[in-house]
Amino acid sequence: MRSTQSSTSQMVELESRMKNMRSDRLKLHPGKQTELSSCNLSERSCSALSSVLSSQSSGLRSLDLSNNNLQDTGVKLLSAGLESPHCELETLSLSGCLITEEGCTSLASALKSNPSHLRELDLSYNHPGEAGIKLLSAALEDPHWRLDTLRYGETCCRHTAMRGPYSCRLTIDTNTVNRNLKLSDNNRKVTFEEELQSYPDHPDRFERWHQLLCRDGLTGRCYWEVEWSQKVSVSVSCRGIGKKGNDCIFGGNNQSWSLFCSDYDGFYAWHNNNKTLVSSSSSSNRVAVYVDCPGGVLSFFRVSSDSLIHLHTFNTTLTEPLYPGFGLWSGSSIVLC
Repeated sequence: MRSTQSSTSQMVELESRMKNMRSDRLKLHPGKQTELSSCNLSERSCSALSSVLSSQSSGLRSLDLSNNNLQDTGVKLLSAGLESPHCELETLSLSGCLITEEGCTSLASALKSNPSHLRELDLSYNHPGEAGIKLLSAALEDPHWRLDTLRYGETCCRHTAMRGPYSCRLTIDTNTVNRNLKLSDNNRKVTFEEELQSYPDHPDRFERWHQLLCRDGLTGRCYWEVEWSQKVSVSVSCRGIGKKGNDCIFGGNNQSWSLFCSDYDGFYAWHNNNKTLVSSSSSSNRVAVYVDCPGGVLSFFRVSSDSLIHLHTFNTTLTEPLYPGFGLWSGSSIVLC
């Protein structure tokens, strides 16, 4: 039987390592359960958690890490603790932690090494993909695994998983704005106008398509939201995208990735002139973008009242900064949130 003193010391160690990431909602229950939901933890926090899980005197039975920015890198670190023969965790919640198929692979590998204890695994509000779901669902049929409850419904992420630490305020580069686009509300709103605006000539200004780019390039992880009406494209692009030809439309080349949003046609993901219908419904006129440049992840979401409904993710290799961009058609507008 584990001593309460040993379990408490492990929790004190965990608390000490995470002291800069504590919040008022953090609750520690030595030897029983640990509540770390929505505590602004990241993948770096998982190293300390892994040490606790693999400790012979841990005593943890339930761990809730929901709504933290762990991502696949963090789950991989956490899995090192889960696979330890000393880990006797029975319930693990990773809801809304930005986990993809890669993270599911790490979890499956860890649980294969230590299949005798974990009974409940919550992966709701993530992006496990079909392969990730299939990989973990197989464990439910394996008699050697104790896992009997796997949650992966609602393929989306909660707002709290990305808002805050990665939220960025976009600034429009006025030198790129097409002359059919009118800026207002301190350059936070863009409206399509038939009457040409009197913008000065500039080599970066879009001519053929009604588009614009934002000023600052993205190299890390960023998140933003935009409200739209009628028919628009919400995009990220390399700075060197052309400004004059037909192939300069966002999504119509290998320099840009775009979510096409329409009141009538729903949502399309578009890159290198390949379109994919991702949803026929456009019930929400606010979308969100999450960009992880080091990880090569570009994700688009439909915003609902308290969650982000995942629409599409591009996985690519990025070698230069990306710039948020927007395209508008007749009668449309966007507002930067």
